[in-house]
Amino acid sequence: MLSEKMLEALNGQLNKEIYSAYLYLSMSAYSTYIGLKGFANWFMVQYQEESVHAMKIYDYINSQGGQVKLLAVAQPPAEFKSPLDMFEKTLEHERFVTKCINDLVDLAIKGKDHATNIFLQWFVTEQIEEEANDNEIISKLKLVGDKGDALLMVDRELAARVFTPPATSTGI
Repeated sequence: MLSEKMLEALNGQLNKEIYSAYLYLSMSAYSTYIGLKGFANWFMVQYQEESVHAMKIYDYINSQGGQVKLLAVAQPPAEFKSPLDMFEKTLEHERFVTKCINDLVDLAIKGKDHATNIFLQWFVTEQIEEEANDNEIISKLKLVGDKGDALLMVDRELAARVFTPPATSTGI
């Protein structure tokens, strides 16, 4: 059973994951608008991943007898300076999410909530991957700068990303 404090924190994280999905959907839309369909694809896959993250938390709260409370979702930005700007904002956002996940782990440890601690370890590992992916793309974008041909090569590479749901996408 979840403590009230943990339940409130998990509902807050659910909202953050939904916002993350919304943010990446906005970045996908903007990428399509500026003609970078590979970038749009990458962000659409990211949107799908974040939606799965939200559902994992939703399912976990329900499995523990807690009440899911959906909070208002903030409007994400709709325009960006450049593809590099989008990925720098992505990395900044993922670092924020990492901190939030770490705070949840700390709360679970402090409350001796071993089940939630174990559940959250999947997210800890996922955040390591998220930040590494963002850093790799940022490095490439810094290398290509504003060279159109090189940017189109990165766009083509990002177009190849596909969404692969985790084995337990909606289950615990």
